[in-house]
Formats: sequence, C-alpha cells, structure tokens
Amino acid sequence: MNTNKLLIILTSIGLGFASLNLQAAEVNITREIESIAVMHGENEVKIIRNQNQKNTVNPAFAKTSRKCPPFCIQPAKLATGVETIAELEMLDYLKRRSEGDDSVLVIDSRTPAWVAKGTIPGAINIPWTSLNPAKGADPISIGEILEEKFNARNLEGLWDFNHVRTLVMFCNGMWCGQSPNNIRILLGYGYPADKIKWYRGGMQNWEILGLTTAKPIQE
Repeated sequence: MNTNKLLIILTSIGLGFASLNLQAAEVNITREIESIAVMHGENEVKIIRNQNQKNTVNPAFAKTSRKCPPFCIQPAKLATGVETIAELEMLDYLKRRSEGDDSVLVIDSRTPAWVAKGTIPGAINIPWTSLNPAKGADPISIGEILEEKFNARNLEGLWDFNHVRTLVMFCNGMWCGQSPNNIRILLGYGYPADKIKWYRGGMQNWEILGLTTAKPIQE
C-alpha cells in the first residue's frame, strides 16, 4: 500500500472518530455517565436524558396540584427500614438486574392506564390493587405474586421471606400513594423492610430529568 492511500485511510478513520465526538451527548446523566443500557423485557433500551435543551416536562406530569386526599405529599421516609432512593440508585438497580442479578426486581406499582403512558425501562408492572384484598385481590393471586415474582416460600400457610428479592418500587411521584400502598401492604404480610427500596420521585422526577421511558412489558 502506498503512502498516499495510507494517509487517506487514516484521515477517514480520524474523521469518523471526529464525527462520533460531535455526536457525544451534551446532556449527560452524571459527569461520568452518558447513558445506561438495560433490558426491558427481551429488548435492550438505552436510558439517556433528552438532548433537546429546550424540552419541557411531559404534560401528564406538569400539573402541580391534585386533590388531597388521595393525592397527598408523601414523607421522605415511608417506613422504618425501607430505604428511599433517587435516580442514580434506581439506575444502578436497573443495571444490576439487566446484567443478570436475579435478586433485584424493579416494580411500577401504578394501575395499567398510567403505565400505558410510559414506564421506567426495566420495570415490570404489579399494580397496587393486585396485592390489596380491599381492592379485590384474592389470597391465591396474592400468593402467586409472592412466590413467583418475589421468591417467597409458602410453608404450610406461613410465609418464608428469608430469600426474597429486593423490590425497588415506584409510582407517579411524591404525591402518589400507589407504591406506598404496595409497600405498606407487603410490610403487613411480613416482607422484610430492608428488602424494599422506594423511589419517591417516581415518574414525575424521571420525566422532569428527561430520562428515557418505555412502553410497558407485555407479559
């Protein structure tokens, strides 16, 4: 290969790298993290922030005032032993789950109509009504969720929670009671508090930060 051809190839490679640099995100998640790839069902989804710096929040989460009750501001600490987390911790749990950590489960606690508007990639939907007998949930269905989803064991009518998954739960935001309901119900069943994490900011904060959303997983 002559020198001129080699220079042309090297110049082309250099231009390719330059174009990649030009496409680098201007709105990163942190200084070090541009994006995170997670599995959403059988598909890989790249979570990034919206790159349009004139973008505004999704109108579904722009409303500042909803009737309270039921849409009352939630406390920072929901229950003793339940850790309240924010976006970076949520991303870490999503990454762990996507990389094969079966001990973690990220749960959207909202009812299906809300979830259809978009959810956090990597989350599965278990509506708060599915665990609440007062909302029509029957013992058999509740037991199936505890065993098949959360890895609890039914020992002749008693629940063994020694090897359950860490549940990372969220709903619409700091004014939403759906994930708090799920959490309180689970604590009432005896689920270990240290195995429950609560993303208080929920979809409202997720949307405000321009993070990627996805359609719900069809199971």
